[in-house]
Amino acid sequence: MNTFQHLLYDYLLSLGLSENASKYLNMLGLLIALMIITAIVDFVIRKLLINAFSVFAIRSKTKFDNILVKNKAPRNIAHIIPLIIALELIPIVFVDFPYFENIIEKGLQVFGIILVLWIARSILNSIKDYLKTLPRFKDKPIDSYIQVFMIFAWIIGLFSIFAIITGVSFWRFATTLGAASAIILLVFRDTILGFVASIQVSINDMVRIGDWITFDKYGADGDVVEINLSTVKVQNFDKTITTIPTYALISDSFKNWRGMSDSGGRRIKRSIILKASSIKYLTADEIEKLKNIQLIATYLSEREKEINTYNTEHEIDKSTLINGRNLTNLGVFRKYIQSYIENHSAINKDMTIMTRQLAPTPQGLPLEIYAFSSDKRWVNYEYIMSDIFDHSLAAVPFFDLELYELAVAAEA
Repeated sequence: MNTFQHLLYDYLLSLGLSENASKYLNMLGLLIALMIITAIVDFVIRKLLINAFSVFAIRSKTKFDNILVKNKAPRNIAHIIPLIIALELIPIVFVDFPYFENIIEKGLQVFGIILVLWIARSILNSIKDYLKTLPRFKDKPIDSYIQVFMIFAWIIGLFSIFAIITGVSFWRFATTLGAASAIILLVFRDTILGFVASIQVSINDMVRIGDWITFDKYGADGDVVEINLSTVKVQNFDKTITTIPTYALISDSFKNWRGMSDSGGRRIKRSIILKASSIKYLTADEIEKLKNIQLIATYLSEREKEINTYNTEHEIDKSTLINGRNLTNLGVFRKYIQSYIENHSAINKDMTIMTRQLAPTPQGLPLEIYAFSSDKRWVNYEYIMSDIFDHSLAAVPFFDLELYELAVAAEA
């Protein structure tokens, strides 16, 4: 015993207490004194450390120190010195009670392991938050790597706690646990699959935060807002959140619209369905009438001259319209739509522009417009596409064509 203990012990004996009672009261008094000392030290160090970090964060140009304060890293670090003081003084407090000393020491060691895990978590969360402020890391699945590291850290921490409580060597316990690896794989199946998927997603650059993805199986259609070890969160365009297992990104098929976003335009691919019975050859009078349409006036003059030259050279009998070469109202309409799109101010002229016929269907003949709008924003894109089809649909009657409409029989 030290001098203070001797004095306290002798004082208790002088009060007429038995030797055992004096030991217990002596231990209790020292324990209360230790608790008060560690509480004061913890409070002072915590205040000093937090204030120092806060002042440094204000003066510093980097955001990392601010993030450390936000994630309570200084607060957790401040608990280390009181813990060390308690571990050093516990043998003095429980000198006459080795059983209690062993239990309290193990409890403090367990708390020390948990404290280290808290500090590691706060620092890693700070690193994650800081990296997300940098443009080059903003779309990377940093959460997955942090979670993987913390899972391994907690596993090691739990092994260490078990070794402290049971007195079994850490390495012996870890070796024995290998026999139960099958159970561990079963319990952590989703975590392991998610970890592997996160690595593959990152290496192959399949998905980034901010990407627009469509995943029909899970009803997802929106922007990726978070990628972590087990799930990918997608904010749909109706503002709902869809959660997708990370490993589903490599086991199932989904559509990533990043290629469209990075390109020079957004694709327009839609058809006008024309009634097949309205398609016909054009007579000379009808061609002359269509020359009033400025976009195709030059085309019609050149094509008419070329066709007449061919028919004359080959002595084609034009008393029947089908003979020789002819213009059709569908072909001229197709050329008009092509010219209209090529001259549209909102269409990217450096990307594919095409008006084509698709295979006939029972409903009619689809005439497809295939082009790319320069503006990729959703609202503007829809406006551009509607503008094109408003004009195209209104132009159909000028070429003596008809749109297909499903006739519904009237009820009797």
